[in-house]
Amino acid sequence: MLLSELLKGINILSEYEDREISDVTDKTHRISEGCAFVCVVGARFDGHTFAENALKEGAKAVIVSKDLGLEEQILVENTREAYAVMCKNLNDCAVDKLTLIGITGTNGKTTTAFVIKDILAQLGEKSGLIGTVKNMVGDKEFHTELTTPDPYDMHKLFKMMVDDGIEYCVMETSSQAFHQMRLAGIHFKTGAFTNLTQDHLDYHGTIEEYKRCKKMLFLNCDEAVINADDETGEYMSDGIFAHTKTYGINSSCDYKAEDIEYFSDRVEYSLNGKKVIFNIPGSFSVYNSLCAIGSVCSLGYDIEEVIDAISCAGTVKGRLELLKTNTDFGVIIDYAHTPDGLEKAINAVRGFTEGRVITLFGCGGDRDKTKRPKMGRMATDLSDIVVVTTDNPRTEDPDEIIKDILIGTVGSKAEVICVTDRSEAIAYALGIAKKGDTVILAGKGHETYQVIGKERVHYDEREVVAEVLGDKK
Repeated sequence: MLLSELLKGINILSEYEDREISDVTDKTHRISEGCAFVCVVGARFDGHTFAENALKEGAKAVIVSKDLGLEEQILVENTREAYAVMCKNLNDCAVDKLTLIGITGTNGKTTTAFVIKDILAQLGEKSGLIGTVKNMVGDKEFHTELTTPDPYDMHKLFKMMVDDGIEYCVMETSSQAFHQMRLAGIHFKTGAFTNLTQDHLDYHGTIEEYKRCKKMLFLNCDEAVINADDETGEYMSDGIFAHTKTYGINSSCDYKAEDIEYFSDRVEYSLNGKKVIFNIPGSFSVYNSLCAIGSVCSLGYDIEEVIDAISCAGTVKGRLELLKTNTDFGVIIDYAHTPDGLEKAINAVRGFTEGRVITLFGCGGDRDKTKRPKMGRMATDLSDIVVVTTDNPRTEDPDEIIKDILIGTVGSKAEVICVTDRSEAIAYALGIAKKGDTVILAGKGHETYQVIGKERVHYDEREVVAEVLGDKK
């Protein structure tokens, strides 16, 4: 592709000689003969320091935001933005041919995205999905590392969707992705907001900055679907030009759930006089289903058709996932890794548990430390027994993380047990469970690994549970 075609839509601040370019990258290990190397400034590495080496290794152009005095440099205002737009151009602007539904919020993004995809399938629409658990092109699945991928990988997925005849793409949009301009050059048909609670403060620094990044979705969409019951909902909808619809339980809104009934495997409620059946339990499932219904209706579908379709939506891996254990107690895996997420998961389980709620959780290392005691308090306030253990310790000492969590458990009525090794902790929790109890394994969810030090090792709680219960038999 010609360099001039790659640079379409980017404000160029210097002259350059047009030439054929084979590829685009901002990664030093991906430099190839004839590529354009984009010098992105990161938290630990400034690509500008590698510009000369990139040219020596075969790059034909370097995209910079600082004048390096190089003949092959092309000066732009922001290299992160330029990189995203170049990736879009490299893939024939395929994303412009898709109808995009973006979902943002602290909790509920993944479930809502999968439910929207399921609804569209019931309505006869093949769709793509980009998110935390996996990326999908129709029924084909692809591994994912980030909630919102690197622009290079993301635009490849968009191109695959278009080539496969897909019209709709549902995607989770993270605050980091907006901050890092990974979504530059992309316009959304619909933006949906689930909720906002404390998370990612290790990255954003303040809750205000976290909110600001989330709101960027609603400054770049035609339709907005907002949670009216969340205190941040008004902030998200204020001053935006998108046509806005709201949903909730307690507020006056466009999509309001009434006459709600909670069951161990579903929720049922009335919406516009029609019964909604949604096959994931818990009060937060009412919100996720309302968000999904509102989002699909924003595409022009009839609400009665959408309500019929949502009753066929499946459960989502790692989101209140009930394991088949052949025991007289329940075992649930959930991704809850924030105070709010943990509260919602435990409350959902409490709603259908006849016996005790046994909650097992830990907190990630090298992440926001302020939420650790809050999660300790939340777990012990709502559970009968709490097993505190390891999550992804990364480079921190797991026992020090546990100490931070225990600060929040002081004075609690719940029984608190600390077992550092997660597998041993799971064995302990399953060992004390009795008939009618429910064991919640919180924090890992869909993840099938642990990050210990800087190494990612295989770790699937489903396998651990099967092994423990097999030993018990």
